[in-house]
Amino acid sequence: MSNVRVCVDVVGGDEKPQVVLDGIEAALAADPDIEVLAAGPAEIVNPFAASHARVEALEAPDVIAMDDDPIRAVMTKRKSSIVLSCRAIKKGNADAFFSAGSTGAMTAAATAYVTPFRYQAEGKKQPVRPCLTNALPNRAGGLTVLCDMGANPDVEVDDMVRFAQMGCAYARVVLGIEHPRVGLLANGTEDEKGSNFTKACFPAMKAAVPGFVGNCEGTDITSGNFDVVVADGMSGNIALKATEGAAKFLLQELKGVFMSSLGTKIAALLIKKQMREIKAKLSGDAKGGAILLGLRGVVLIGHGATSVEAVKNGTLAAAEAVRAGLVENVANSMDGIVL
Repeated sequence: MSNVRVCVDVVGGDEKPQVVLDGIEAALAADPDIEVLAAGPAEIVNPFAASHARVEALEAPDVIAMDDDPIRAVMTKRKSSIVLSCRAIKKGNADAFFSAGSTGAMTAAATAYVTPFRYQAEGKKQPVRPCLTNALPNRAGGLTVLCDMGANPDVEVDDMVRFAQMGCAYARVVLGIEHPRVGLLANGTEDEKGSNFTKACFPAMKAAVPGFVGNCEGTDITSGNFDVVVADGMSGNIALKATEGAAKFLLQELKGVFMSSLGTKIAALLIKKQMREIKAKLSGDAKGGAILLGLRGVVLIGHGATSVEAVKNGTLAAAEAVRAGLVENVANSMDGIVL
């Protein structure tokens, strides 16, 4: 598959719609084989679609704000850009969806309309819990997949096994890591470490996840010793935000040091390019956003304070995930999936 249609939420995120429109333009220029379904209020998307040959407007008069209750907003704002975009995937009008809008609303709408895969258990078909996943830079110069990053605060052992299996599929398909090394996030690397829950997850993952190495610590999210780090949504989200906070603190401290004297200001000028590269690497803009795995479609969620570059890369990443067959690979990675 070369031609891919990506639905992009024009009013998702904290920035003005023009930032998203500029990002769409950049994505169209970078990839001649993508089409965009621009979702948002008619007065924004219609003129934009009229002036771009590979853009179609999806009129969405409702807007889900960042501070809206996610589930209530999805239920009541049925003509919002998030809900209509997810329905577009279900109807086959789009292959993927990118938004920098509310993560909670995106997860709720994608679960309701894009729908998760189902597995057979106790004679019934049960929905797979979607897993919020992204690849973070590590000290070995590569990327480490973290899942779940916040979609599921409360999970069962079997959910954790599926998170690991889906994370491995992502590492293989998106990052090209043939045999991912998988770690279970705990408070130590020894086999007996962890809460009662992680202790129950350990043997289950060891039995069902190829490449499972054992427990890992929070520092291993960036160590490069693991290709996939698996956690429940609450622990994963805390670890992610702690890592992001430490990175921001370090950059702020370095800026203060470089601005402290004439000599350090000169030094800062000499390494200005390298510092920008480090900042870009830590920002997450290069990957575009986090992906919800376990759904029957590609749904990518960008950071609320997004940029033109992030929208561009998120749109391109969504298209590439479709072309790579990520959804099918994720489904095949799990046992008992009913297609």
